[in-house]
This record gives sequence, C-alpha cells and structure tokens, in this order.
Amino acid sequence: MAFSGTYELESQENYDEFLEAIGFANAKTDFKVITEVLQEGDDFTWSQIIPNWTLTNKFTIGKECELESMLRSKFVTTVTMEGGKIIIPFPQYHFTAEISGDKLIMLCTTAGEKGVTMKRINKRI
Repeated sequence: MAFSGTYELESQENYDEFLEAIGFANAKTDFKVITEVLQEGDDFTWSQIIPNWTLTNKFTIGKECELESMLRSKFVTTVTMEGGKIIIPFPQYHFTAEISGDKLIMLCTTAGEKGVTMKRINKRI
C-alpha cells in the first residue's frame, strides 16, 4: 500500500510557530521524528516516535474513530481520503498527508485569519 513504511523527518517549516499556535510550545524537540505507517486497504496504524515518546493512532478511512492528538487529548472524528491525501480534522488543526515519490509530506494548519501551516517532509528509510 502506498503509505506503508518508516519515514524520518527530513525538513520542516513553521514548526515553532505551529506549536505556539496550538499552545504546545513547551513540547519542542530537536529529535528527528520517525513516522511508521502500516496500511492494509483502508485500515491504518500511524505512529509518531521520538525517544521516550510514541503516539499511535488506528483508523479506517471513511469510518468514525477515536484518535489522540499530540496534546494527548482524545477526540472522535472521521478520517477521509481525497485525491490520494489522508485528511484528518483534529480539534485544533487540520492534518493532511500524501506520498510524493519516496517522501511523506504532512501539513498541519490551524484555523483562522492568522492560521499557521506546519509542513513536514519525511524520507522513507
């Protein structure tokens, strides 16, 4: 499946601004985030890993599910896929992910006039 794989953070834009916008500025880390994705059809297991911290969410495209945000709050949402992009409406931001070549490109965008978009480019390892 297109998304399955292990990815290492290669570059990011607006990381500090994004964390500040969602009230999570104290969580800044210089570790390279590892993202592990297991895709079996429409079923996904998606993990973000740094030393001493792992966040794993399981979801099925098009079905309501309970996810956990990086703030460790749980919420109910429906994950969708449009044009090959995974779309997840988190409570404080909008998340999209897509594969481009051997890269996993993730965007997190906060709402409002002064919305901040964090872009992460991850390389398959």
